[in-house]
Amino acid sequence: MSGGFFFLALIAMAAVAAVLLVGLRNTMRGGSGNFSNKMMQLRVLLQFVAVVIIVIGIMVARSGSAG
Repeated sequence: MSGGFFFLALIAMAAVAAVLLVGLRNTMRGGSGNFSNKMMQLRVLLQFVAVVIIVIGIMVARSGSAG
């Protein structure tokens, strides 16, 4: 993967981990179930974004080495 996609992927994965921890912390402390649900929905969205960034980075890296 090129450097830019690598750092974007790292940022996306860190965001997924942060949202996961916030949601779990809220659940463990007995916080609002609605907030926990929103955090888990956001986590799924961020995971999708992270996977898309990784796939695009791999495609760019493969096309660059093939030419």
